[in-house]
Amino acid sequence: MADEVQQLTRAFSGLGGLGVDEPTMVSALARWRKQPEKRSGFRKGFPGFFKSHGEIDRCEDEYMLHLAAEFARFKNLMVLWAMHPWERDARLAHHVLHQQHPPAIVVEVACTRSADELLGTRRAYQALFHHSLEEDVAYRARDKPYCSLLVGLVSAYRYEGPRVNEEVAKAEAKALGAAVKSAAAAGGGGKKLVENEETTTLLETVLCLAAPAKYFSQVMEGALRDGADHHGKEALTRVAVTRSDHDMDDIRAAYHQQFGAKLEDAIAAKAHGHYRDALLSLVGAGK
Repeated sequence: MADEVQQLTRAFSGLGGLGVDEPTMVSALARWRKQPEKRSGFRKGFPGFFKSHGEIDRCEDEYMLHLAAEFARFKNLMVLWAMHPWERDARLAHHVLHQQHPPAIVVEVACTRSADELLGTRRAYQALFHHSLEEDVAYRARDKPYCSLLVGLVSAYRYEGPRVNEEVAKAEAKALGAAVKSAAAAGGGGKKLVENEETTTLLETVLCLAAPAKYFSQVMEGALRDGADHHGKEALTRVAVTRSDHDMDDIRAAYHQQFGAKLEDAIAAKAHGHYRDALLSLVGAGK
């Protein structure tokens, strides 16, 4: 009895992990049928979820919200996976501008998609939300220090051919290097928060353009850390879905090189249930 309660408690709580262990829950439905005393023991053995309230063990509101979010991880992953990539990126960008998701998501969309893919995202954004992406960025992020950077990124149609003007490339690299150094110095000096926001977004842009696999491996490592916040955890789903068909092998290699562990092992240790299995499938575990 005690072991069964502990197993079900872990299945519900995740113990700080990601997702829930659906098979264990379903198994309990069958094994505990017509045994209300086992459910009562489960409630009393799970003080984080239930609290004594008179004659009943009452579900805690805060934990019910947490549990709903954990159950939703697998659903959200499958919905993102099923979407057309242009619609998916348009909706991800819309969440940044209208639901205060991190600006790094727009940076990812603008910097790691091809010119035609970004154009498709802009067309999808206009069809879905009746605004152009670049105009929405300019208006919604107008008070942010990184506004002009994001507008420039989503408005660009980058040349992807083999011919490069060396003089222009060197001049642009020099200007970008100077901007990065200046921003890093401002951020490192403990200036205002807005300066740190600008620094972070600029550095994310440079890394996304220059070494996308390294960038995404760092995002996934942050999502798997103990204490990752809500948006940090959501990034695991986003990166797994959006990069699975593109550069996931490179991301796994970059993760191993930087953190000395296999990405799939880190996911298996942290995630649970169908969500874990879906993530492992997307990152190509066992390849």
